[in-house]
Amino acid sequence: MKNSQGKGAKTCTFGRHLTLDGYGGCPKKLNDADLVRKALNELPEKLGMEKLIEPVVLYAEPRTIKDGGGYTGFVVVAESHISIHTFPKRKFVSIDAYTCKNEMSKDEVVSYFKKMFKLSEAEVNFFERGKNFPAEDLA
Repeated sequence: MKNSQGKGAKTCTFGRHLTLDGYGGCPKKLNDADLVRKALNELPEKLGMEKLIEPVVLYAEPRTIKDGGGYTGFVVVAESHISIHTFPKRKFVSIDAYTCKNEMSKDEVVSYFKKMFKLSEAEVNFFERGKNFPAEDLA
């Protein structure tokens, strides 16, 4: 990718993004709003993030054949966000953890959610974001 910051401008990466799709989870745990809220309260501290708001957790009614209802929750942190979407009838959960910090323990996050929702399998993507983020202010 071409550096759009100008010739010779120093760049760095903006942060890390982890996506986790969990399979074979415990339907009772995936259908527990308090457990989703607990995860959104605990994980930022475990990862050294600062919560800007208290977690928001809402029940999403069934919408389509693919979506049989479940809980959706998120927490905004100074470093970005964490979101959780549960699908108890499918024993499935979709999770995003994004930080502008240069470090995030992929293994810690995956282990935390596998234990939290009793997942039998996790499909994980872990990648750098903003690979050409300016290392200094440009304006």
